[in-house]
Amino acid sequence: MTTASNKRLLLAERPEGRAVKESDFRLEAALVPAPGEGQVLLRTLFLSLDPYMRGRMSAARSYAPPAELGAVMVGEVVGEIVESRAPGLSRGDLVLAYAGWQEYAALPAKAVERIDRASLGDLPVSYLLGVLGMPGATAYFALDTIGKPKSGETVLISAAAGAVGQVAGQIAKLKGCRVIACAGAADKLAFVTGELGFDAGVDYKGKDAAALAAEFAGHAPNGIDVFFDNVGGVTHDAAMMTLALRGRVIICGVISSSDRVGQPDTGTRWNRQLLVKRALMQGFLVGDHRARWPEFRAAMGEWLKSGRIRYREDIVDGIEAAPRAFIGLLSGANRGKALVRVAR
Repeated sequence: MTTASNKRLLLAERPEGRAVKESDFRLEAALVPAPGEGQVLLRTLFLSLDPYMRGRMSAARSYAPPAELGAVMVGEVVGEIVESRAPGLSRGDLVLAYAGWQEYAALPAKAVERIDRASLGDLPVSYLLGVLGMPGATAYFALDTIGKPKSGETVLISAAAGAVGQVAGQIAKLKGCRVIACAGAADKLAFVTGELGFDAGVDYKGKDAAALAAEFAGHAPNGIDVFFDNVGGVTHDAAMMTLALRGRVIICGVISSSDRVGQPDTGTRWNRQLLVKRALMQGFLVGDHRARWPEFRAAMGEWLKSGRIRYREDIVDGIEAAPRAFIGLLSGANRGKALVRVAR
């Protein structure tokens, strides 16, 4: 295997105080690594592209260490083992791993999670990086532990057509809630309201917080009970203006400020609104809930197989396409969960 080529993308420059550029990554062809004792060699099938990666490109202190300059860019993949020197793992096994933006990776056995192919049924293996993976788990656990939606309540979801938002809204519908979608394109709103059954859609583009809040209030005259915040910014301000009594705000993402990572987070302070509404605002990280992952996968698998939850992916081909697709994700160009198909 060591004579074959392994295309991989390295972090070449940190985009501090600016938007990400394709030149922030460097494509190189290396030798396919040979697995050592206790390791496996995996071939990447799909690479997940996610908003958290923007934070990892920065050297700013965060909940996880930054990606290293000159190293393979971080990311989760679903892959297939092509060589194993580890007990319990065999050639052909399907695995999940944080192998990064590359075609092949040699990893310790403890760094991969073996997936029973039969458990997927007819579902695509790419779902392991989306609705059955981190984004789906984010929607599931954030609503379960912070949002706690009850039948008859109103739930607002920002980035509603994205990898997390489309799942969160459908779970809220299963709980008997009224769901308002917020997104930045008419076709995204048509997808979540027309195909996924969300009750209303609001386009945030070109609106200030007051105008956006007025639209939210029109769809939620009694206020927003649960706000699933994937973006921050103006949408966050508008949602805070329309909170219901004892509303719950889930801080899941701040992609609107991704180009200001490491800088002071300035803006309106909503302390008085939280006080008056006796509301809760709490940050969420999916890694805090790994112990309950089997519960999530079982529930989500049943919902998918029964058709109660549907999912849309946005797939590009070839590891070389990852930088442009990632930049598109940050600007909202994707239409569903962003993935790179690295091999078939």
